[in-house]
Amino acid sequence: MKKIIILFTGLIMLGASSCSDFLDVKPTNSGDSKESVKTPADAQVMINGLMRNMISSDYYGRNFVLYGDVKGGDLTIYSQGRGLDGLYTFNHLPSTGSNSGFWSQIYYSILQANSLLDGIKKQEAAGVSGFDSYKGQALTARALMYFDLVRLYGKAYDDDKTSYGVPNITEPLDAAAQPLRATVEQNYAQILADLKAGAPLLSKAKTPGYINYWTNIALQARVYLYMKDYTNALKYAEEIITSTVYPASALYSNSNWVSSWASQSGSESIFELVITPTEGDLTSSSLGSYLRRKGHNTSTVLGWFMASDYYLNLLKQDPTDVRWGILAADESSSTRLGAVYKYSGSTTLAGDGKGNASAVNIKVIRLSEIYLIAAEAALSIDKAKAASYLNAIRKRSPALVPATALTVNLDMILDERRKELIGEGHIFFDMIRLNKTITFNDEFGAIAVTTRPKNITRAFYRTRLPISNAEINANPGLKPQQNSGY
Repeated sequence: MKKIIILFTGLIMLGASSCSDFLDVKPTNSGDSKESVKTPADAQVMINGLMRNMISSDYYGRNFVLYGDVKGGDLTIYSQGRGLDGLYTFNHLPSTGSNSGFWSQIYYSILQANSLLDGIKKQEAAGVSGFDSYKGQALTARALMYFDLVRLYGKAYDDDKTSYGVPNITEPLDAAAQPLRATVEQNYAQILADLKAGAPLLSKAKTPGYINYWTNIALQARVYLYMKDYTNALKYAEEIITSTVYPASALYSNSNWVSSWASQSGSESIFELVITPTEGDLTSSSLGSYLRRKGHNTSTVLGWFMASDYYLNLLKQDPTDVRWGILAADESSSTRLGAVYKYSGSTTLAGDGKGNASAVNIKVIRLSEIYLIAAEAALSIDKAKAASYLNAIRKRSPALVPATALTVNLDMILDERRKELIGEGHIFFDMIRLNKTITFNDEFGAIAVTTRPKNITRAFYRTRLPISNAEINANPGLKPQQNSGY
């Protein structure tokens, strides 16, 4: 942690070109954090910077989303050595392949949120008002970041919630501080505390590119689902579903589901991070490019990842499923539709209206996911309701028989999550939280993998990332807290 904090001391917003004025805000660790935020306008600048940092290649801009898909069995690789193979092969060690960028990037963003919250606290104590929305956004963003961190480094909540999660840091720290890991349970408690504190401060109006009340409520539904608190997961999912802001008509119809990927802030968008061609666009290293067919539009697109046979067989249950529309032929043949084009806007690289197919907004939370959360949460409470919520998404496979209270089950809901959310970073975390066996399509590219078996469950130690040696060297107290197996 010291390494991250020292970096933070030098520059509060490394690379925050989305708002050049941000660099004029005094860094918290250089003195009194009250100086960082003097007015609500300062807070807005800092929120802009925070959103910009979340689209780093080490976070939602690429690697975190790929982590959730590549490791879950629905994506595979055709050839080794193209880049990020370690995600697929689980080639993680504290010394190499640790993916330490997740730890440093997300904690860097948490420290930004902490600086903003500390500055607001001091200004409010001095009688300055107008900070509610920014405080709510910072709290909700911090909750999301801790949720992502604990899923990367900790066990599933119902596996062993007393095991190590990640350090809980909720205020700016001295550069010499060396915080230790909290438990998974303590992390989740902090996540919920932030969400509960943030919700009443946020606007219920749609705010494209920013966190609002509905983002917070959607996150609460997601977090409670991971905790297997189905009553609360259903409660918060239904608050969105029954709202006038997200009526049933907001779900994409079968005729506009494919085209929705070529637009920004559509009717299903609850929270998406904005990427523009001049800021945050990773071009041929973008999320969309990593899922695109090799050589499509540029020779620097290497065909990194593609849909597995297992995913394609699932989709083949209905040849008329509308979700075939975001798939195109991969390099293996002209008929195997393994290339995923959600984050290219379309199979013809339409982008999402910005004139650059790689600068497509990252959909962090969509309404479809909320319906699937509601279906899973209702399964043990009201099977008829579970079937109804599932069918709202299952109808995208028009040839499939709708679920009923008698036929709906968890595997059916999980299959629908896989079909709907591919490329959005969910399947690995779903398989871990549900303790399902993940099977990898190594034979597709004749890939020899020595760092994991073909089939794994969450008992496999490499389903949790190691803390890198660099972090342990900076904070030796973390060494005895290293994840087991490393």
